Amino acid sequence: MSPQRLLFDIAKKYFTTGIVCLTISDRYASFTAVRGSSMSPTFNPHTDSTTGISFDDYVLVEKFCLLKYKFSRGDVVVFRSPSNYKEKNIKRIVGLPGDWIDLPSLDTVRVPEGHCWVVGDNSACSLDSRSFGPIPLGLICGRVTHTVWPPHRIGGLNSRTHALP
Repeated sequence: MSPQRLLFDIAKKYFTTGIVCLTISDRYASFTAVRGSSMSPTFNPHTDSTTGISFDDYVLVEKFCLLKYKFSRGDVVVFRSPSNYKEKNIKRIVGLPGDWIDLPSLDTVRVPEGHCWVVGDNSACSLDSRSFGPIPLGLICGRVTHTVWPPHRIGGLNSRTHALP
């Protein structure tokens, strides 16, 4: 076998594998890092006290919920920021279309059709719907189902644990 043919065969296998992996991550499931402390203690609960460094949790994001936009209160979702489309956020849904949300600093707000209300579990340091309002369901990229890293935190996510009213 000639070196050119060998190189072509290897490139073809890697290209095919890449296309299959891209399709799976786009349509079915993917992994993403949870950065920051807005979802603490659900994600990133520990910070190294000597250096102040927070280690990222990595989560599995399933995308079957996007077929018919089936979400429930308490689901943790990944969505694109309404102000910066390149930025992804992870927050918990507390209000679905038609729900009324009581805000301590404002009046009661009704979630419009085609939108949801999201908040972080650590409300003291979370930019969420209290800051930018309800988000369109079309910005949601998927639902978080499992923590896959670090090893001592591997497991499913209980979406009802920190659901707020």
